[in-house]
Amino acid sequence: MARLTAYNIWIVAFCCLGSWTYGFSFAVFVTSIGQPGFYVYFDLDPTSSYTASILGAVNSLFAFGAAVGAISQGWTSNWLGRKWSLFLASLLCVIGGALTAGSINIPMIICCRFIQGLGLGQVICLTPLYVSEVSPPKSRGILLGMFTIGIGIGYSVCAWIGFATYYAKDKTVQWRTPLALACLTPAIICAGVFFIPEPPRWLVYKHRKDEAWTIIQRLHRDPTDAADLAAHAEYLQVVEQVEYERQFKTTYLEMFRNPAWRKRSLLVMFLLFAGQSTGVLGIGNYIVIVYQNLGLTGSMPLLLNAVYTCTGTSVTVLSSFIMDKVGRRRLFLIGFPLTGLALLAEALLTRQYAKSDNKTGNAAAVFFLFFYIVVYDIFIDPPSFVYAAEIWPTAIRPKGIALAFAAYFVGAITYTTPAAVAFKNIGWKFYLVWIGCNVVSTIVIYFYLPESKGRSMEEMGDLFGDVVVVHLAQDGKGLVKGDVELPVPVSEKEAVIMVENQAADV
Repeated sequence: MARLTAYNIWIVAFCCLGSWTYGFSFAVFVTSIGQPGFYVYFDLDPTSSYTASILGAVNSLFAFGAAVGAISQGWTSNWLGRKWSLFLASLLCVIGGALTAGSINIPMIICCRFIQGLGLGQVICLTPLYVSEVSPPKSRGILLGMFTIGIGIGYSVCAWIGFATYYAKDKTVQWRTPLALACLTPAIICAGVFFIPEPPRWLVYKHRKDEAWTIIQRLHRDPTDAADLAAHAEYLQVVEQVEYERQFKTTYLEMFRNPAWRKRSLLVMFLLFAGQSTGVLGIGNYIVIVYQNLGLTGSMPLLLNAVYTCTGTSVTVLSSFIMDKVGRRRLFLIGFPLTGLALLAEALLTRQYAKSDNKTGNAAAVFFLFFYIVVYDIFIDPPSFVYAAEIWPTAIRPKGIALAFAAYFVGAITYTTPAAVAFKNIGWKFYLVWIGCNVVSTIVIYFYLPESKGRSMEEMGDLFGDVVVVHLAQDGKGLVKGDVELPVPVSEKEAVIMVENQAADV
């Protein structure tokens, strides 16, 4: 099986600046609404229903922009390529971030967050798309886990910066500084994208097979495999599967007409919406307000927000390492029930102790918020993104990921738009919605979601009823067609001849 190389890790780490960008830029508004200077500058009463409605509008328009961005990259990434689409998306993030940081009134900040959302919706799709297409099968969980870790690091860094700027003497600096810093990592991506390759699967799709072979060989070169047998086997499998799939139309409509593609589409849309239905963004976007509702004041809500995000980020590392061993499906079947139990405990404690002086009760409520995010970031968040990226054929992978993240952002709109008002007006009862959703999600996953660990992306079709032209041999250094093990080429010339011969048989 193709091994993980230092070059592979380097380009994935660079690409995951995209997930850092999303994490930081998403979380930056969470810290802004915890700053007194934000409310003073925009003349808002932090306790009023009007302010809660304004915050909901900012977050919902941001999520709507992200959903539009996610869908649009389904076209641009096949047309321009993965890395140049990432360049344009990052440039849009820089522009949107700069305008948001310079906002002078509420309508401007709403519009500019929408623009920023357009870029971030593309970035959050393009990053796992790129990573999945350059990762060897046995290490795909770890490498795509870096995508989730990047989001968490972005959250965490933003949270600590927000805590630090709380003490700025200039009240405008409190909230403008984090917003401006959101431009940094997308600018780095714009500069560095010139030094990373296009994924070989896209190159094969665009009939640039020589370039694809060169990149696969460099990505998965193994000193113990002098003949590059694993790289040859992967190259041949990619070429044959892509050539076979050219016969199909690749429109969004066709993704719901083709039975195997429809099953994938509905599953990943459900899965990422189900992740939002645990309440992760409904809680996360207003966690500062949640802490304030528990009686915490001053900088303490911002400090706890920083610790909360760091806690979640640290456990995503564990998830990334166990995912390829435990499997995606098993993690989901543990995570959804456990998050439901954590939310039930949170609801009961909030009902009993919110706005009270009972320090023990409020401390318990804070504990279960932390327990909730630990469970979510081990068992649900990383495997959701991995699953949504890895199960698609090459030709429709950008659109498949787009559908998944569009559902993700629809979920974000569904739960973040009313959350500020809901926490203010019905408090603990809002948690009951998410508890019920977790029960439904557990049932659907148990009966309908197949395990994907350990397979090459070309072999995912076996799980959904597609034709898989050839399979990798058990050791990853050969190919199997039907019950016949095919001869392994030992040179690039032999590989090209073999591809041409096999393609003629398809």
